Amino acid sequence: MWGGARISWPATARRGTTARVGHMQPWSSVSVPSLPGRAHPLRLFDTATGEIRPVGAGPRVGMYVCGITPYDATHLGHAATYIAYDLVHRVWLDNGHDVHYVQNVTDIDDPLLERAEHDNEDWIVLGMRETALFREDMAALRVLPPRDFVGAVESIPEIEQAVTELLASGAAYRVDDEYPDIYFRHDATGRLGYESRYSADEMAEVFPERGGDPDRPGKKHPLDALLWRMARPNEPSWDSEELGAGRPGWHLECSVIALNRLGIGFDLQGGGSDLAFPHHEFSAAHAEALTEQHPFAQHYSHAGMVGLDGEKMSKSKGNLVFVSRLRGDRVDPMAIRLALLSGHYRQTRSWNADLLTSGAARLARWRRAVSLDRGPDPAETLDRVRERLGDDLDSEGALRAVDEWVERALTENGASEEGAPAVIRNAVDALLGVAL
Repeated sequence: MWGGARISWPATARRGTTARVGHMQPWSSVSVPSLPGRAHPLRLFDTATGEIRPVGAGPRVGMYVCGITPYDATHLGHAATYIAYDLVHRVWLDNGHDVHYVQNVTDIDDPLLERAEHDNEDWIVLGMRETALFREDMAALRVLPPRDFVGAVESIPEIEQAVTELLASGAAYRVDDEYPDIYFRHDATGRLGYESRYSADEMAEVFPERGGDPDRPGKKHPLDALLWRMARPNEPSWDSEELGAGRPGWHLECSVIALNRLGIGFDLQGGGSDLAFPHHEFSAAHAEALTEQHPFAQHYSHAGMVGLDGEKMSKSKGNLVFVSRLRGDRVDPMAIRLALLSGHYRQTRSWNADLLTSGAARLARWRRAVSLDRGPDPAETLDRVRERLGDDLDSEGALRAVDEWVERALTENGASEEGAPAVIRNAVDALLGVAL
């Protein structure tokens, strides 16, 4: 636990006929080699303070990374985000921490239902299929799995209790309407905006673009966030004696999944930069209103977006590049991983064919070097890789450090150290997640 008592929520749900039961299972893990020498502690940019500062202290650390809404396959933007937090996971392991990593799956939400209706497909089948494909992609990219991989549907008992408590405290209210949905008062904690550092004008601008409904009749304020959507005809819903049949809003699922597994004040909440507001802002606000404690997380981190050939990558533009499609074209997943690691995780980046070509060439060269029996002393290279990753996940600098060792290994003549290539192979595996 991080700084608060565990919230006690019911273990069973009152379900409507469309609900499904079951626990999400993460993908298979891989062994992480132990490395010689001294690890470097991690310093990471914190969105809430605008500073690079230490993250993760003590023997046990907790990380929550927002997962997918499974209405489509894993694209390279998803992959870049999860690879970034995989680096966090690996640096923490190198520092000897026991990492409790939690990730959700939003397996009930409007985008999933809209896609299922558009394709004339059962929303449950669609969600299960795309979640399975996501697991396959993550395993192929050697992303270490979360300890807890939790679906929104299986969390509905927790969400229902949380909404009930927020209503009782006055942090939430029902709209006076044919469908009396339940909303969270945006000013309930008095701190909205601290996590994203968005101004009121910025929040108002992006709220409708990122799932908000500012014009919903009956709301007390345009920024108030949906907690519980009352049942509509032909929509899935879950029975609730306290709330009435309905389904959860988006932000609260992450609040309750994190609170019930990590507690308040865990080390790091991560996700893509488009989640800073409203999703992470309201996830924090919901949790802080529930527990009357602050902050939700000690550190808030956001990965940059990935575009295609200079344009934003999005479903509406039809320019998504899917990991599964690249794998189907027999692209080595390690080349994909290296291509994504060649840019800094916080920067908005553009994907193009040259990146993948360079990633494949780098992979081949590294594999050739570590296949040798001897090589240059690996100690300085290992320390440089650790130092670069410890400085806000500078993966570009870490790759350059390995490149320099590889160049020397392939071109130097004369005395070299026996077993050095094996040390570099293990370092690349343990810290960068690349299997050579």
